[in-house]
Amino acid sequence: MDIDDIIQAIETDQIRITDHAVDAAEDDELTLDEIFFSVFRGEIIESYPEECPPRCLVFGKTANANPVHSVWAYNSQNQWAVLITVYRPDPARWINWRIRRF
Repeated sequence: MDIDDIIQAIETDQIRITDHAVDAAEDDELTLDEIFFSVFRGEIIESYPEECPPRCLVFGKTANANPVHSVWAYNSQNQWAVLITVYRPDPARWINWRIRRF
């Protein structure tokens, strides 16, 4: 899975958004536009290939430079992406928003 796959799915409206992601976005006061913007300029910082379907954690920033983490699944056969969850990362749990603090 590559960030470009997810971007292409967003641009061609081949995405599904889970109810959990909708709730999480509302909880953190994130709009879909902010989430998509963060992906367009984002990077995959973790991959979960053992998940079914495989997933990844994307880090990006909103237009206002606020950090966003979003978890995406991607189906390479039909080229659809699924937004699993999204959140504003806690600085106490992340180093430069990219590395987990243990």
